[in-house]
Amino acid sequence: MRRVSIFGATGSIGRNTIDLIDRDPDAYDVVALTGGRNIDQLARDARRLRADLAVTCHPELHDDLREALAGSGTEVAAGPEALREAAQREADWVMSAIVGAAGLVPGLEVIRRGGTLALANKETLVCAGALVMREVAAHGARLLPVDSEHSAVFQALIGEDAAAIERIVITASGGAFRDWPLDRLARATVAEASSHPNWAMGQRITIDSASMFNKGLELIETKEFFQVAPDLIEAVIHPESLIHALVGFNDGALMAHVGPPDMRHAIGFALHWPQRKTLPVERLDLAKIGQLTFRAPDLARYPALRIAREVMEAGGLSGAVFNAAKERALDGFIAGRIGFPDMAAVVEETLTRMSADTGLQIANFDLDMVLRIDADARRTADEIIDERA
Repeated sequence: MRRVSIFGATGSIGRNTIDLIDRDPDAYDVVALTGGRNIDQLARDARRLRADLAVTCHPELHDDLREALAGSGTEVAAGPEALREAAQREADWVMSAIVGAAGLVPGLEVIRRGGTLALANKETLVCAGALVMREVAAHGARLLPVDSEHSAVFQALIGEDAAAIERIVITASGGAFRDWPLDRLARATVAEASSHPNWAMGQRITIDSASMFNKGLELIETKEFFQVAPDLIEAVIHPESLIHALVGFNDGALMAHVGPPDMRHAIGFALHWPQRKTLPVERLDLAKIGQLTFRAPDLARYPALRIAREVMEAGGLSGAVFNAAKERALDGFIAGRIGFPDMAAVVEETLTRMSADTGLQIANFDLDMVLRIDADARRTADEIIDERA
C-alpha cells in the first residue's frame, strides 16, 4: 500500500488526484490532505479516504475543520506551520497542487526528506528553480512533473539523450481571448476571462490562461526543470489542446505527446510512474478530429510571454518577482481595480523597480531570500496597482 499526501486537495488538480485514488482505494494510505476555505469538501474527502491528517491553510478555520471531522479519527491542524509539518510526514508520493507561492515551502520540505514530489505547482520552480533543483540533487529526491506540458516533455524524453535536444515546444490554447480584436481586451470582464475554451480549471488559472501568464510561468518552469537554455524553448498556439508539448532532436525528429485535455492523464502518469496504468480518460478518434492547427503567439496580445522570456534570461530572483507581481495583478483584476491589459503592465513595472532597487541577479539564493523578495514584490505591485486604480 502506497502512502500518499495531497497538498491542495480541494482544487481542480487535487480533486482529479482524489478521483484516481478513489478508483482503487485499497492501494493507498492517505497520510495528509490539505486545503483552503472549502472545509466541507476537505472534511468529506478526509473521512472517505480515512486520512491521518487534514490541514486548512487558514488558521481561523481550524475549529470549523475540527467540528467537521469530529469522531472521524483524522487529526486536524491549520496554518502555514501545519502545512510544513504535514509535508515532513513520511509519504511515498506527494502531490503539490497548492496554488501560488504558498506551495514552495511544503514542496521543499518533501524534497529535503528525499521524497517523491509530483509537482503541479508551477510557482515552486518559477520562484526558486535553482534552489529547488540543488535540493533535489542534495537529498536524492524525485521530482515528477504534473503540468500537462511538462509531463509531455518528460515522457517524450524517456530513453533519450538530453544532449540531443534541439528545441522544446510547449503548446497553449490561447485562452478565452485568442480571437478577440486587440482593442476589445481593455474592456474584458472577469467573467469573460474566467471561461476556458477547452479545459475545466479554477478561476485563477483560467484567467492566467487568457492572459498567457500561465504559459509564461511554464516557459520558466521548462527552463528550470529540464535545465535547458531559454532560446531552446518555444510556445505555440494550438487551439485544439490535444498536443501538449513536442521535443525536437538534433536529427530533425519531433516527438509529440498527444492526449485529451484531461488533467487525470498527467496526474495518473505521475501517480503510477514508472509504470503506465489504465486511466479513465477519453481515447482520441483521430479521424473525427480531422486536423490539428498551430500558430505563433501574438506578443501584442500576450505580453506576458515577452516578459517571461526576459525573466528567463535574467535569472536569479527575477522569477520570484514575476510570480509575486502576477499574483497581485491578478487579484487586482478580479477585484475590478485594474483592467485586463493592466496586469502585464503591473508585472513589468514591478520587475523594473525591483531590479533597480535591489538587483535580482543572485545565483546562490536561499529560501529566506526568496520569501523576502516575494513579500517585497507584492508590496511593490500593490503600490503600482494603487497608482493605476
